[in-house]
Amino acid sequence: MADRNGASRIARQARAVTVAVVISRLLGLVREQVLALLLGAGREMDAFVVAYRIPNLLRDLFAEGALGMAFTRVFSATRERRDPSAAFRAASEVLSTFGLLLAGVILLGEVLAPGLVHLLAPAFREVPGKFELTVSLTRIMWPFLFFISLSAILAGMLNALGVFFWPALSSALFNASAVGVGVGLYFLVARLGLPPVTGLALGVLVGGFVQAAFNLPFLRRRGFRFQFRPAPRSPAVSETLRLMAPSVLGLSAMQLNVFLNTYFATSCGEGAVSWLAYAFRLMYVPLGLFGVGLSLALLPEASRRAAREDYEGLRKTFGSSLLVGLSLSLPSATGLVVLAEPIVRLIFEHGRFSPADTRHTAEALRLFALGLPLYGTTKVVVPVFYALGNTLLPALSSLLSVGVNLTVILLSLKHLGFKAVALGTAVALSFQGAFLLFVLNLRIGGLLPLRFWLGFFKIASGTAFMGGLAFILREKVPIWFNIPLCGAFFLGLIRLWGPEEALYFWKFRRPA
Repeated sequence: MADRNGASRIARQARAVTVAVVISRLLGLVREQVLALLLGAGREMDAFVVAYRIPNLLRDLFAEGALGMAFTRVFSATRERRDPSAAFRAASEVLSTFGLLLAGVILLGEVLAPGLVHLLAPAFREVPGKFELTVSLTRIMWPFLFFISLSAILAGMLNALGVFFWPALSSALFNASAVGVGVGLYFLVARLGLPPVTGLALGVLVGGFVQAAFNLPFLRRRGFRFQFRPAPRSPAVSETLRLMAPSVLGLSAMQLNVFLNTYFATSCGEGAVSWLAYAFRLMYVPLGLFGVGLSLALLPEASRRAAREDYEGLRKTFGSSLLVGLSLSLPSATGLVVLAEPIVRLIFEHGRFSPADTRHTAEALRLFALGLPLYGTTKVVVPVFYALGNTLLPALSSLLSVGVNLTVILLSLKHLGFKAVALGTAVALSFQGAFLLFVLNLRIGGLLPLRFWLGFFKIASGTAFMGGLAFILREKVPIWFNIPLCGAFFLGLIRLWGPEEALYFWKFRRPA
């Protein structure tokens, strides 16, 4: 019973994060709708996507990925073993040291912007003005990396203090600020004779500042007062760097995948980069439903069980949490595959976004969605590796996925064009999830007992029936009605035959 209560607690904490993340993802869709309306899927949108992607190549390293997870663990351990004041002092040292490092990276990036754009999108030189526009937008958005990285450290501190909702909501404020400020500046800079898309790039910068600043009041209420204390040799900074090192390797591999995808997409003609970006944004929405919340909530619980060497409890908590994730990822992936075109049409086909853009974006979305279930599995598996103190294997899996991605793209690019990039991404993400699951099972054994497979079979069966219903109704009812109807149908089936874990996410009553 204790392990089920642990999984239920993780689901409740994940739900708190998910509410905020879903708000952020929905506002992110609004931002993409605005981009589609104002820019369509042509020259300016391609330039904006590549320019925004360049600082984001380092975002996972300094923000949501290695730094955020490593410092959360260091802060939690310092607070547990010593006292809150020592943990807050360590936070000031890490913030100061990495803040200076980020400032140097940003200055270097401003200087190297033309070379970075040429490396990522050499085909842009073939279109008059496209390369120069991308360089200009890159320089505007580079400082976004500074704000979003500091925001990750602050959010990690709040997570360690048991606060999940508010730091997760901060990304929603980023999207709201980026849209509100960006649209206003879009029309303002046009009157000044500058490319209107410049205003949208400035909106991204303002949004990053708002996201970082939003977390500070919540930390002040818990006693944190920032002091500028650069200390590159302090135990907190050293431990954070030590924990980051293997993750840096893995995240570098992830960013190499992004580089490869962008490089090949830019060679597939005007609009290809935009279609893939719009499709990936849609695939990312359901990932926010389960992946982010489960990952953040599972790490503290798994860390506690690993610290007590309670591997039996860890196995049971993991299996139940994985069923929670699969009960969300499998239906989401199926819905995106079956209803791709009406979803894209409803959300994006406005203004300069044409029916042809809808068709191409939907083609990419169907392929991206194939990787969603195992990508979601990765979000559950990786925190367990971190809890066990093993960050090398997740890094190795990322390196291997680069080879898988590149192989699939090279084999299919001639026949599929830009869709080869989406297929390569889906296969690589699926391989990574399966590899990590296999290795973790070898590491602690008995990870997926018969009870798990029975639960998985029930979830897969419910998903198949739901997908059939969605397919039958896709031309008969509006998409905005079809999606909630199919979701309710799936939950009804799960309520009838289980598994119980598939309903944890939707139960608001605390277990006894």
